[in-house]
Amino acid sequence: MQMLDKKEWEEAIRLMKEAKSSPACLDLLKNLLRTSGSNPASVIKEMRGIVDDYPSAIEAVENLNEILDLLRSGGLKTEILIDAGFARGLEYYTGSIFEVYVPEMDIALGGGGRYDKLVELFGGGKVPAVGVAMGMDRISIALEKQGAPTSWGISERLLVIPVERSMLGEAFKVASMLRENGFSAEIETMGRSVTRALSDADRRGIT
Repeated sequence: MQMLDKKEWEEAIRLMKEAKSSPACLDLLKNLLRTSGSNPASVIKEMRGIVDDYPSAIEAVENLNEILDLLRSGGLKTEILIDAGFARGLEYYTGSIFEVYVPEMDIALGGGGRYDKLVELFGGGKVPAVGVAMGMDRISIALEKQGAPTSWGISERLLVIPVERSMLGEAFKVASMLRENGFSAEIETMGRSVTRALSDADRRGIT
């Protein structure tokens, strides 16, 4: 994992050979490491073709595609680069991982991913989770470079609740519109009933 994180792919392949990985497995990894691009639909199609004999890998690709669909539905106005060879040095991730960049800087403002077993690892229950760590100094520098305001008033916190999963894309779109108009908006993505979601929002002081 650390070799992949550092883009030391040849060394990673060498270690896999020493671990007696099959030639088919090595070829698959090499093909994935070369798969990237800023056209998500094209990259997803290529990834499907590479892993079509591996059900768990197909499931991971389809999960990534679902995330991309939600981002598109929400009107995300940014470039997305998909890199199948991207890795982060921490081994607790169990799903998609990501980093955030702006054109004005060549280092990530933040990064994170999915980790479904981390809470359980530290003695808690089974809690699926997604987390992100942001570099506040880097964000401040990026805002200055972009000439963006560095302070805002406290905005009202809102929660957007889709009444069924098929409306999740619309919920992302509504949340995006609210944010563009100065509101702090969250989206209920856990599939809870409206009553339970509202109860949790009330507990956290969200409108």
